[in-house]
Amino acid sequence: IDTNLVASQETRRILDRIIGFKLSNLLFSKIHSRSAGRVQSSTLKLIYDHENEIDKFVSEEYWKIKLLIKINDREYTLRILDKKGKEIEMKSKEECDNILSQISDSIIVSSLETAYKSKESKEPFKTSTLQQEAFAKLKYKTKKTQSIAQQLYEGIQVEGEHVGLITYMRTDSSRLSSTFVQRATNYITERFGKEFLGERKHIRKSTNSQDAHEAIRPTSCHRTPESVRPYLTPEQYNLYKLIYNRAISSLMVARRDEVLTINFESEKLNYDLSFTRTIFPGYELLYKDDDANNFKGKLPTIKVGDKFPICLKEPEQKFTEPPAHYSEAKIVNIMEDVGIGRPSTYASTIDTLRERKYVENKSGILTLTEQGKKTAHVLEKYFPEFIDVKYTAMMEEQLDNIEKGSETRLNMLNDFYFPFMEKLGEANIKMYKDEQVETGDFCPKCGAPLVYKESQNGKFIGCSNYPTCKYVKKEKKEEIIVEGECPICHKHLVQREDKKGKKFIACSGFPKCKYIKPEIVTVAEDGGKVKLCPECGSPLVKKKGKYGYFYGCSNFPACNYMEKIIFRNKKHK
Repeated sequence: IDTNLVASQETRRILDRIIGFKLSNLLFSKIHSRSAGRVQSSTLKLIYDHENEIDKFVSEEYWKIKLLIKINDREYTLRILDKKGKEIEMKSKEECDNILSQISDSIIVSSLETAYKSKESKEPFKTSTLQQEAFAKLKYKTKKTQSIAQQLYEGIQVEGEHVGLITYMRTDSSRLSSTFVQRATNYITERFGKEFLGERKHIRKSTNSQDAHEAIRPTSCHRTPESVRPYLTPEQYNLYKLIYNRAISSLMVARRDEVLTINFESEKLNYDLSFTRTIFPGYELLYKDDDANNFKGKLPTIKVGDKFPICLKEPEQKFTEPPAHYSEAKIVNIMEDVGIGRPSTYASTIDTLRERKYVENKSGILTLTEQGKKTAHVLEKYFPEFIDVKYTAMMEEQLDNIEKGSETRLNMLNDFYFPFMEKLGEANIKMYKDEQVETGDFCPKCGAPLVYKESQNGKFIGCSNYPTCKYVKKEKKEEIIVEGECPICHKHLVQREDKKGKKFIACSGFPKCKYIKPEIVTVAEDGGKVKLCPECGSPLVKKKGKYGYFYGCSNFPACNYMEKIIFRNKKHK
């Protein structure tokens, strides 16, 4: 047993409990926030800081000119350049009008430039990059991605055999094992040819990477996504295909593109137009990158000196946009970059913030709630160093040092605990409680004002003198009165709804009277006549009892008649 590794893990748990328990109790007693934590609070601050940037953003005006040229009966968009070759920026209508006045009705080709470039394949997935790519390509949230990956890892029944399709999905490494590289090399050569075989990538280990597991990859190269598709759900298939293609393509040769740049000139301005087309697909046979600039079709035949008309020059007023709200995938990427959390905690951290109602998650886009803003503001005011991402990353580094044996558990805990408890005591004195909002009514038990409160089950009205008085006002729901009366106590009947949302009719005298009106589903005999109760003449209804379905009298409880259901054949059943 590696005792240093044990000490590191125990220290992590001790730190999480000290911060979590102490801070959570303080925040709940003061501002009714449900929890705080070492990683959770640092992640919340990342979102809070970004939301502040969005709120403070001031939009600025700028202008563009939509400039179209016609070549061989097709229209293309030109860039407008100054004499130094830089794209012209226009910040006002006056500047735009000035540039418009300089654009002539036709332009001449001044030069043609052909260049070739290569685009290398991407590294195989680790936890964070899988979550990001699954959101970008499949719109899967981080929790969903991890859940599906767990299923693929644990195994699927394929041709009667239980098979694990991918390697461990909680990893911070992009390296591939030598065994897999050799198998994949043979597979690529066999399936695509030697010209598609690339070189093994040199994976640089990041500072906070533990590198305990290799990258997320398929367990077999020959178990292609199409071959196992019949045994997978559509979601499992989509994620497995993403993992499989990314891992295999990482060992394939680069994509090669041809870039044709056409330069134009007029009296006062220059212009250019670029076409990019793939001349060798390389790794894109398996893993297609989104590349909107890749030209489809045959390049136009053009030579220097050709003259072309400008078919459209139109000014466009635009305004700068604020930064986009963080997506789940983006915040995972930032957490990894700044060194907070681990691959196993990325998804659960985001889910905790959502469950605590600090953030709202709409289609994978995170926005702060009012409670989230309040919590982040209080933590930033009273515990700035403890929720700072640099401090959290430093703690991760210290935990790694305990694992290596260069630092002791006791020293780290002492250095943290006493300053933290001192800050906690100061905050407990200085931090004001949220003012309770009064309803305007008074407690019928002690006379104190009633106030709005919140619990795990939602908002409610309770006594402001809690815990001395524990009165809670029960909200009366409007009853929908229906025809008829209860056959037991003769009170009126009302419509109610069970926990599953199913409506039923019951006595208004509940809980003293527990009568529930049976759902009338009459039983027809051969010939189409309704089957009646032989004792009271009321219609019989189908009911479900302890031992299955039976026919009972609809006049229950006044009449207790019942009989077994006899199925004559399967069709009748």
